[in-house]
Amino acid sequence: MHRTVVLDVVGLTRRLLGAHTPRLAAFAKEVATIGPVLPAVTCTVQSTYTTGLPPSGHGIVANGWYFRDLSEIWLWRQSNRLVQGDKVWDVARKRDPSFTSSNTFWWYAMATRADVSLTPRPLYCADGLKLPDCYTYPLELRDDLTKQLGTFPLFHFWGPNTSIVSSEWIANATIAVEERFRPTLQLVYLPHLDYCLQREGPEADLSRDLGEIDAVAGRLIDHFRERGLRVVVLSEYGIVPVRRPVHPNRLLREAGLLRVKVDLGREYLDPGTSRAFAVSDHQIAHVYVGDPADVAAVKELFTGVPGIGQILDDAGKRAHGLDHERSGEIVLLAEPDSWFTYYFWLDDARAPDYARMVEIHRKPGFDPCELYVDPALALPYVRAGLTLARKTLGFRYTMELTPLDATLVKGSHGLATADPETPVFASSEPRFVDSSSIRAVDVRDRILDHLFRD
Repeated sequence: MHRTVVLDVVGLTRRLLGAHTPRLAAFAKEVATIGPVLPAVTCTVQSTYTTGLPPSGHGIVANGWYFRDLSEIWLWRQSNRLVQGDKVWDVARKRDPSFTSSNTFWWYAMATRADVSLTPRPLYCADGLKLPDCYTYPLELRDDLTKQLGTFPLFHFWGPNTSIVSSEWIANATIAVEERFRPTLQLVYLPHLDYCLQREGPEADLSRDLGEIDAVAGRLIDHFRERGLRVVVLSEYGIVPVRRPVHPNRLLREAGLLRVKVDLGREYLDPGTSRAFAVSDHQIAHVYVGDPADVAAVKELFTGVPGIGQILDDAGKRAHGLDHERSGEIVLLAEPDSWFTYYFWLDDARAPDYARMVEIHRKPGFDPCELYVDPALALPYVRAGLTLARKTLGFRYTMELTPLDATLVKGSHGLATADPETPVFASSEPRFVDSSSIRAVDVRDRILDHLFRD
């Protein structure tokens, strides 16, 4: 076997390889594009890369979905048992029982058969506090990494303070895993570009951000090449400029199909009693319809709505590899310049308490507005400081800084994109990049080639 490391530089495209990314550009002299899977979102793409299957095979139809048996919407679950099919580490271990692997911040890193795993995992205290932390296996690895590198910088990983700091921490943890375990295969997640591209848009001046991730990735490439490892650099999707948010849940509510529960004057989506609702995820939305008799009417409701590019029924889902029981009865695809919000309220004064917070597990859809501080707030950082002071004194608190203005979002993803906006695949072994384009479902086998082919 040949020890291999795979660096997932999220959001990297051929267009971004250039003057501001000299080390990545030098590495990727021969680069293939990856034909993206639908939806082109993190959990789906990574699951396709590790299993070699489309969503219809591995079941990860988005970053989250409606769990029908629970009547609840869950995003960003972490158990690898949700991913159906044999993973790359399962296949490799069958070929050679001495094979070992590390999942270093790729998603679904818990309850996995990988030998080592690391993933973001805040501590949720009984008094309501959320403390930055991560989960590791072996369990004692977390304490060792914390002593060596400091606490995982969760608030630089997601939210308005996202920065290169989180990717730098992951890179340092990657080196620590290599030194301690020497895994045959290490999968590494470097998310920095993903967030700045959504927040600023791909047409903004990103020279600083590109330079920062180039330095982090370049350091890892050098570190592993000096130790004789094979190195793969790939990405998951390209991020495109957007200008128009679309609100499918508001359309369903206005049509009398979506129901809300009112608690303390605020509204909360009640999926169990709704005839239809949407779980929005960037540029895709799964629409769950309780009664098959309503499907035609729901499809008609969305027909011709500006910003909605396609409406996939059963035949459309089969054609796009989304025919899985976890998918909605209807799947909406946005126009390339649009994206879908999760918003279901009609009056911001009645928005749920989590709407103005970074709260990825309670919101019934993805919310990129969590990357911003509400520009309408006076002295927002003074406000945040006072809130943190209340926390220090032991009072319960909420950090309500997230705006409800979806037009702030400048970049999104989820659809198939055209070169040079497609994700890329590059290798220290150019003979394994033998075509200008690779299908997403073939990435797993390309990784296996690096491990087992001379």
